[in-house]
Amino acid sequence: MDLSTDHRTIRLSGMPGVLTVALDRPDAQNSIDTAMIRELHAALDTAEADPDCRVVVLTGGGDGVFCTGMDLLGAAAEGRPDRERAAQGGAEFLGLLKRLTLTPRVVVATVDGRVAGGGVGLVAASDFVLATPRSTFSLPEALWGLLPCSVAPFLIRRTGFQKAYAMSLSTLPVTADHALLSGLVDQLVDQLQPALRRLAFRVTKVEGATVGDLKRYFAKMWIITPEVERTAIDEFARLMSSDGVGRRIADFAERQRFPWEGGS
Repeated sequence: MDLSTDHRTIRLSGMPGVLTVALDRPDAQNSIDTAMIRELHAALDTAEADPDCRVVVLTGGGDGVFCTGMDLLGAAAEGRPDRERAAQGGAEFLGLLKRLTLTPRVVVATVDGRVAGGGVGLVAASDFVLATPRSTFSLPEALWGLLPCSVAPFLIRRTGFQKAYAMSLSTLPVTADHALLSGLVDQLVDQLQPALRRLAFRVTKVEGATVGDLKRYFAKMWIITPEVERTAIDEFARLMSSDGVGRRIADFAERQRFPWEGGS
């Protein structure tokens, strides 16, 4: 694999059969922007171009944060989008999640710390999720007047309707133990690397073409239809382009205070 490409938001490393993609925006708590989406697609291109690569690992790269979702400060700097631009952003992120579920490579998320918003989407779209006991998962979108539009279909696929709905409505962080019970996490481990090596040793024996066939087959069994995708994108565009959400994001950028923290 060619790992020499210079990326701004991710770091690539490799071992035989495995490409590790570390989210690398520590100053922004590994939040997701357009550049990260583009570079994650490029990383998948790298993995898919190498017939010997069987596994793609997504990791937060340390510091107790996996991914905190949308880059709100970046969104504030760009100004409130019109509906068309908001729809484009929603479609780009949903397209990344969909690709993770269909790429003919086994995608493993290794989580050690906080996951929020769109980061939950990256986790939910992965084939396997390994997490440490200190990890937490939350969907705070409703506190901003938003909904986890792109995340919800993939989360429902993993946890079922009620658990995804309750997580979205409560906005409360979910512990690693609870995430394991709900199906969002597949294995809870104190040390991620030994568990990852054991898993990779097994799944690298499956041909990439078979992985792709399996993913496409199971995709036909579930709810993420073109209509569901359009609904998710349209709803995100409606909310993201609204005055209320724009005001909350602008206030956050100006005051560095979340909407739920109150005050004048």
